[in-house]
Amino acid sequence: MKTQVAIIGGGPSGLLLGQLLHVQGIDAVVLERRTKAHVLKRIRAGVLERGLIDLLAQAQVPTRMETDGYAHDGTVISYDAESFRIDFAEHTGTPVMVYGQTEVTRDLYAARDAAGARTLFEVEDIEIENAALDGDGPVTLHFSEGGNRQRLTCDYVAGCDGYHGVSRQSIPADKRHEFEKVYPFGWLGILSETPPVHHELIYANSERGFALCSMRNDRLSRYYVQAPVDDDSARWSDDAFWDELRRRIPPEYAEALVTGPSIEKGIAPLRSFVCEPMQYGRLFLCGDAAHIVPPTGAKGLNTAASDVHYLFEALKARYLDGDSAALADYSARALARVWKAERFSWWMTSTLHRFPEMSTFDLRMQRAELEFLRTTPSAQASLAQNYVGLPY
Repeated sequence: MKTQVAIIGGGPSGLLLGQLLHVQGIDAVVLERRTKAHVLKRIRAGVLERGLIDLLAQAQVPTRMETDGYAHDGTVISYDAESFRIDFAEHTGTPVMVYGQTEVTRDLYAARDAAGARTLFEVEDIEIENAALDGDGPVTLHFSEGGNRQRLTCDYVAGCDGYHGVSRQSIPADKRHEFEKVYPFGWLGILSETPPVHHELIYANSERGFALCSMRNDRLSRYYVQAPVDDDSARWSDDAFWDELRRRIPPEYAEALVTGPSIEKGIAPLRSFVCEPMQYGRLFLCGDAAHIVPPTGAKGLNTAASDVHYLFEALKARYLDGDSAALADYSARALARVWKAERFSWWMTSTLHRFPEMSTFDLRMQRAELEFLRTTPSAQASLAQNYVGLPY
């Protein structure tokens, strides 16, 4: 098999890149380790920045956002019994869209299928033959599909296969630098078939720890509470979770909370991670293959989309204009925005969570940060600008 761009990973970033390339007449093959059904079972957050929405339109991907999505013009932040709203529309003129990542992925697969683009599923044991990836000849990938060993040659490889994928590991260890912060807590989350407690997200800092009230739609709610990272979700009954959530959110929301049986429950660890550089010769990393953020601030999928933007623009310049300069600059351009997203996610996490062994001084500083945010329009504007998405 031959193609111009081999995309490793059939999640939203790989699919979005493939569709953008297809619209420009650039051939790409997507290699996915799992089945399509498995990929579409992954439940992820769904707060979309304007940049991602614009990329989906540029890729000519029909979505159901107009009927199934929810535009949010702001968010609520609370601490103790205080709560205040950050108005995205006032500070930026731009909302965010609540639309599940699973639905984004479903829309992307539908567009790829309609285009007749090549996607290979249950691909295993991928090896990138040209280890240096900086020669003049084609790059060769070997992999197993359906029990048979296959060979694919290409000009470039886009690694969109997540933290545990082969792409980042194909960069020699002495050629990459990895930065990581592991947080000493996780998020215990449940999904319930109940109406959201509020029409916008609520981020809560309480003496008992962080809580988040979010939603998938007007009949499906997603709630989280901070919990020890080594906790066991099985020990949490639904009643115990609802009781704990009520204790962490302002009274007016606690009283309005509609509870019900959970249809999904689990604990997710939190960490920050960045790999530099995000390219090695003709191998380019996108999304979780290169960086991870804690979910506070909703930057995971959106930062992957910004990587896709930079890589797509560089590949388009290479194939349509014969200009390879942007490909050489891909890592530097992508990382400049990645680190800003990492900073915002770290700041949101640090400001809203209770860390083990926080001193009374630390707690006062956290409260002062929140009170400054509540009373300072410029601080609210900064949060709004980061939350709705920095420009590409």
